[in-house]
Amino acid sequence: MAYNKLRKDYLLNRWVVIATERSRRPTDFVKPQNEIAKNDSCPMCIGNECATPPASMLYLKENDKIRCSADPAEGERPKNWLIRSFPNLYPAFIPPKTLQDEIDANVLEGNCGFAIGEHEVLAESPNHNEDPANAELPQLELLIKAYIDRLSVFSTKPYVKYVQIFRNYKPDAGASLSHAHSQIIATPIIPPTVANEQAASKAYFKANKTCFFCDLYHKEASGPRAILENEHFLVFTPYASITPLEFWILPKHHASNMLNLSETELRVFAKTLKASLKALRTLVNDPPYNYWFHLAIDKDTQNSYHWHLEVCPKLSIWAGFELSTGVYINTVPPEVAAAELKKIISV
Repeated sequence: MAYNKLRKDYLLNRWVVIATERSRRPTDFVKPQNEIAKNDSCPMCIGNECATPPASMLYLKENDKIRCSADPAEGERPKNWLIRSFPNLYPAFIPPKTLQDEIDANVLEGNCGFAIGEHEVLAESPNHNEDPANAELPQLELLIKAYIDRLSVFSTKPYVKYVQIFRNYKPDAGASLSHAHSQIIATPIIPPTVANEQAASKAYFKANKTCFFCDLYHKEASGPRAILENEHFLVFTPYASITPLEFWILPKHHASNMLNLSETELRVFAKTLKASLKALRTLVNDPPYNYWFHLAIDKDTQNSYHWHLEVCPKLSIWAGFELSTGVYINTVPPEVAAAELKKIISV
């Protein structure tokens, strides 16, 4: 009997069991999916703008042109929007109400502090069921531009140390509403997973004088886990994938975040994201997933850290062993996942 494989994450002190002895094919995870029905009371659909807080940012279409705006403080809210970003009704982090609150956000005494920050919901489209796998490319490009715009705003706040952009797709992945949306949370701390990744990247840079992720690109681009490569991005399954069919999108151009993404890179990123999620949808019948950006806004990490997008399909359940140990069991080797996705991906 062959042994299962134990693999350690590229940078984190995190281990994964690649369970080859109970290995499954990606198609084993295919489940029937129910069509998502539009709800007339959906707070993110056109006509229901007053069901949410006023939008901090709007992309409006006027005379075939797109302009950036915000909801008026009073009166009727615009309905000709393409993207809306508004404060979450039930935020995990809230902006400081006073200057003293803003100062207190930077004072973490021992293991206690105030959850001061920002928490917005970003309605990705006026179309209820649209998502990155089936959106038209201009709309997806606009979504990425919206991510960058909100990152630009939040990263300059003196009480913000990190900005997390993420997407929960379907209830099994944590989405409480079915309308296509993402969330953006700005925090007064750098979350532990990101902080550990940044620290390990900084140590690698100090020892090797090169960025770990730039070196990783050269390694994975020619290996068995590569799915798609184009002029600006590499899509691959990470060596120690924590879930079946997990994949990352890594930019070739070194940057610690997306703030200086060129128009060409933005367009290619939109095409890459759409192609990758469409391949996942085709392979396992539109599964729930989470995706998130890992990035840095601290100038000290500009040379050592490299932004990327991580996509984790919800195809398995983390139970007692995973939750109690932080060691994950993955029944689909990332090399198999990459091969299956590579067969059907197209740009």
